[in-house]
Order: sequence, then C-alpha cells, then structure tokens
Amino acid sequence: MSPATPQNPDGFKDDALLASPPPTIAEGVDEEVVEANRRVFTGWQFFLFAALAIGYSSFHLFSLNVYPMETWSFRIVHIAGALILGYGLFAGARFAEDGQSASPAWLKWVGYALLIPAAYTLAQVFVMQQTLGGGAMRIDPAVESWHFGYPLMATSAAAIVLSWFFRQARHQFNPADLVLMVCALASAGYLLLIYNTPLRASTGTSFAPIGISWAAIAGSLLILELTRRVAGLALVVISAIFLAYVFTGPYLPGFLGYPGLSLQRFFSQVYTDAGILGPTTAVSSTYIILFIIFAAFLQASKVGDYFVNFAFAAAGRARGGPAKVSIFASGLMGMINGTSAGNVVSTGSLTIPLMKKVGYPARSAGAIEAAASTGGQIMPPIMGAGAFIMAEVTGIPYTDIAIAALIPAILYFASIYFMVDFEAARKGMRGMRKDEIPLFSKLAKQAYLFAPIIILIVALFMGYSVIRAGTLATASAAVVSWVSPNKMGVTAILKALQLAGTMAIQIIAVCACAGLIVGVISLTGVGARFSSLLLGLAGVSQLLALFFAMLISILLGMGMPTTAAYAVAASVVAPGLINIGIEPLVAHFFVFYFAVVSAITPPVALASYAAAGISGDNPMGTSVASFKIGLAAFIVPFMFFYSPAMLMEGTPLQILRVGVTATLGIILLSGMVQAWFFGPVNVLKRVVMLVGAMCMIYGGIYTDIAGLAIGAALLVMQRKQFGNGKPTAAEASAG
Repeated sequence: MSPATPQNPDGFKDDALLASPPPTIAEGVDEEVVEANRRVFTGWQFFLFAALAIGYSSFHLFSLNVYPMETWSFRIVHIAGALILGYGLFAGARFAEDGQSASPAWLKWVGYALLIPAAYTLAQVFVMQQTLGGGAMRIDPAVESWHFGYPLMATSAAAIVLSWFFRQARHQFNPADLVLMVCALASAGYLLLIYNTPLRASTGTSFAPIGISWAAIAGSLLILELTRRVAGLALVVISAIFLAYVFTGPYLPGFLGYPGLSLQRFFSQVYTDAGILGPTTAVSSTYIILFIIFAAFLQASKVGDYFVNFAFAAAGRARGGPAKVSIFASGLMGMINGTSAGNVVSTGSLTIPLMKKVGYPARSAGAIEAAASTGGQIMPPIMGAGAFIMAEVTGIPYTDIAIAALIPAILYFASIYFMVDFEAARKGMRGMRKDEIPLFSKLAKQAYLFAPIIILIVALFMGYSVIRAGTLATASAAVVSWVSPNKMGVTAILKALQLAGTMAIQIIAVCACAGLIVGVISLTGVGARFSSLLLGLAGVSQLLALFFAMLISILLGMGMPTTAAYAVAASVVAPGLINIGIEPLVAHFFVFYFAVVSAITPPVALASYAAAGISGDNPMGTSVASFKIGLAAFIVPFMFFYSPAMLMEGTPLQILRVGVTATLGIILLSGMVQAWFFGPVNVLKRVVMLVGAMCMIYGGIYTDIAGLAIGAALLVMQRKQFGNGKPTAAEASAG
C-alpha cells in the first residue's frame, strides 16, 4: 500500500491507478506462519524433517481410511510422532540471533553424552520385547526400574533442563532435543509393547508392571515440555496444579479432599483411555488431524487468499468496510484453522491496517479482528475442533451439534457486525472505494473454490462418517485446484502433507496435555465433587449455578487454546450442569462457548494479545475492547438454558420466533453498547435499549412482545428525530 499523503489521504492507491480495480487485495494469507521458536532447516535436515512430516500425515490418512490400527496403539504412535516432530522443529530456548553468542561447546557435549543412556533405554525396550516374545509372562521389576525406568526418567528430565539453556542459530539442531526424541521413542515403544499383551488389563492396579509408571511419567514430562514450547506456560501451569492435587488432595479440607492415589497406581493408569489416550487424543488422532490436512490442502491451493478477496469484494464498500471484511474472512478462516490467535495472525495482518486506514482506532481494529477470529471456533460446520470433542464426549452425532450451533453462531456474528456498523456510523467512516477492491463479478467466477467446503457439508448430512467426509473434502481440494490458477501437482500435495504434519504438532500436544488433566479429574473424582458443589448452588438459584459455571469455564480457559479449554471445562463443569437438570447438549454448549470466548476475556486473552501485536495498541486495552465487541457471546449461553429452541430443540415455529427475536435483541444490545441506533442515543435511551434487548434475548413469548414494542418505539423516535441523514452537531448533542 502506498503511504497516505495530502493528495492521497486514504493511502490505498496512487491516483494514476484509481481507474481500474485491483485484481486482488489479499496475498499471502495462506503463507505458512513460522513461530518464533521454530527451526528453519536447510539442506539434508530440511529434507529429513519434511519427509518425517509427510510420513506422519500420510500415516494418519492410511490408518483412518485403509488399514486401521488397534486403538491404543494408534493413539500412542499419534502422540509419539508429534513429540518427535515437535522436538525436532521447536526449540526450547530463544535462538542466538546475529551478533549474539551461541551456547558454550560443553553444553553440546553434555547433550551428546545424554544420548548414551537414552539409547540404552531404547535398546532395553527391544530386549524386553525379546523376553516377552520368548514366553515370559512379565519383566522383572528390578530390570524395568534400573535398566529402563530410572535412566529414562533421569535422561528426559536432564535433557529438558539442558534444552532451556541451549542457544543456537535458527537453522541448527540441538543435541538435547535429539535426546528427547529418543526418549519419546523409548517411552512409546515400551507402552506399545506392554499394551499389546495381557498385562494391559493390570493398569491402575497393584499388579501393573512398574515400567508402565516410568514410561507414563517420562511421557507426561515430554508432553508438558512440548506444550510449553508450542502453546505457552498457561496450560502447563494448570496441568501442574492438577498433578499436584493428585498427591496433596488427601490433605485438603472440604469437598476437595479425597483418599489419595499412589505414584505407581496413578501413572500406571493416566496413560490409558482414562487420561492421555482418552477423548481428547481420540479426537486429535482422528477428526482434528484429518481436518488439519484438509486445511493444509486448502492453504496449499491458496483458497485462503480467495476467501479474503471474496470478502473484500462482497463487503468492502459498506461503511467501515474492512471491519466487515474482517468478520466475514475471519469467520471462514477461523472455522477451518481451529485457533483464535492463529487466525488473528493470518487474516489480521491484512485487515487490521486497512481498518485503521478507514478511521478505526488501533484498539478497535485489533478488538474487531480478535472477536471475529474467536467466532470462527463456533461457526458450523467445522467449528475449529471443539465440536469433534463434544461429539466424542457426549455421544451426540456431530451433525446434530453442527445444526444446533447455527443460531448461536448467527447471533454472535450479527452482534459483531452491528457493533462495527454502528461504530462506523457514529464516527462517519466510509467504506472502501470501488477502485480499491477486486471486482465481485471476477471473483464470483471462481466460486467453485468453495466446493471442498460444500462437499464436506453435503457428505456429512448425507450420512457419511466425519472421517470419510473429511477425506472426500481433502481430495476435492486437490481436484478443484486443477481448474484454478494454483494447481496442485505432486510437489504441492507433498508440501500440503508436510504443512499438515507441522501444523498438527501444537493441537496434538495441547490435546495430550488436556488429556493429562482429564485423567486427574476422572481418577481423583474431583469432577464429581465439583458437581455436588454446583448442585448445592442450584438449590439456591440455578442462575447462580450457571454464573459460577461460567466463571470457572473462563478461568480454566484463560491462556489456553480453545480445544484444551473446552476439554478441561467439559470434564469439570459440564457434568455438574447435567446433574442440576440441564440437558447434555445445552450443558456442553454452555461451557464450550465460555471456553471459546476466554480467548478475548481479560486479563489473559490470547486472541486479543495477538491482535494488539499487529495493531500496535496496548494488549490489555485491546482485550477489554474485544470483550465489549464480543459481549453477545457472554449472554447467548444463558439463552440456551432459558430457551432450548436456540439449539434447534423445539417446533419449527418456536425456533423461528426465538431466532428472529434474539437477533433483533442482539441489534438493540449492539446499539446500546455503541450509543447509536439510527442516530446517537442518550443515557436514558441506552437503559431502555438494554431492557428491550434483554427481553428479546430471554426468549419468552411475553418478553418477546415487550422487547419488540420497546424496539419499535425507539426506532420510531430515532427516525423521527434524525431521519435518514447524518445528524447535525446540535441534533447529536440533543440525542
């Protein structure tokens, strides 16, 4: 973009170029985002890790569609592959930049020295396999401890600590991380060995082989460290608190106390389907990895660029155009890529500067992008990844969940749309000129690029399994690209598989770490005690119980990726809501929404912080502003309880009435927040608007009538006072 000048105040195009619209605005939306601590290899190392990533993605496609593996074995390989790739690609400390010294040579030699015990533990796995294959019923506990468990534990812990202090150039590999890759292989290898024998049935009992506990402890440490590298400290700290509870719980008073679990008994069971290999990994190893591959294929065929350009052509000329483009584009991209903060980075780098150019303050621009990107997680049919976990946990068919999410998603995006529209009207902002946006007619000719998403939706509702529908959509993305300007040949397909393997690392680590927390909850029974607490609150007031559940869901989600936030809240909060008489679908949607909006809830709001980094505004100020813009998301979940028709539960007439009146209520709420409703509104009118909005949002027939009457009266008053034109200064002050 050219800089703003007195002759070119908007800074979009030079005057000589104003005669013809640009063919595109968005470029690079699909470019791979390289994280700050991710290595960028060259030469043979690049090809090695590219091959590993391609093999990892291909393994999942093959296992899910052609030759299924035994469930536990498949999930162990799934996590182990992510650990190996993750430690290869993501460093544990900052890189040594130009002009800075790398770590001393002795640290490197310490790392290589640690390879000896790591390789020894891996060799012991093969020795134990031979022992069991020779007819032995179990391994000597002393051998498991002294020749496998203790060396594995010590080596893993030492290599993790060493990696925190090891600094190298970005293109160089770290021997400490090589040690961690070998330890991941050894831990997974032992678990695969034992879980494919009758000894698997002994987990969680005093008869369980001690080696299971050592392998699980090492595996848990490796998962926690990789989670720290790819998702930050928040989830690791929460996991550590839950793990500490396992051993301190017997000494705690009140409802938190429980009899206690020994180290061996807990860890012999936590790396099973009661914990790490449970629902979160079940989803990440099937639906999530498949849709990451789907997203990578779309990204490789440059569909993201098309989505954003289509959004500009469709909405760019409306007042405050780039903000409305942000809502449209971020909703589409966020639905697919599954992370609020990641979506902010990919689309916000384009939309935030453009919003600032048409008059939005930096804070508003960042807040709008953060709120819109967060909304992608609740946009059917894909809904990031939370919907798949909800289907796994509740047993409710995925298609039913996608249908139930439709009205709430409409309300959320309608709220953001009218928030930005009223702000644009209040501040007299313009849209983008015709010569600043691509021609809609040209982009409409490429509407076939939406075909993969349409095929996905149609296949799901035709009754195909999620895995089969996702595979068909992925294949169609490659086929559709052949008639587009970005054709996918063999090289592009391999690049997409490599990209998918890399993109999957974060979400797999997060799901495995969340599984650790879920394991603590299920094995200690703290979830049941929390349910009894909610039940007691509900005896006083169900609204109070819901409010308390909201606070806990947001608190658990602060600083955590959406998927992990929902997985933890679904284990802690949802059972309590179900016990007080709330339907399972309503209870899970309730906690799902608040887990999602924790990304824009102060004081720890990941999506808002990412947007502030692009807009240049204060992160806390941006998070407060995004909280205000996404206000509807904090009200809509309560509507699920008071009006289940919001989730498509009821007669068609009830669903239609609730959907229409709730949308009108959201418009009134947006006008109240922005102090604008076809003209400025004073404090008294804003109070009346809030009452009217709450009446319609509540969903009862009488409250709907009252809310409609208030809205109609306000509309007539505002139209009469300000008409259709922009109010004068005197009228504005009078309003």
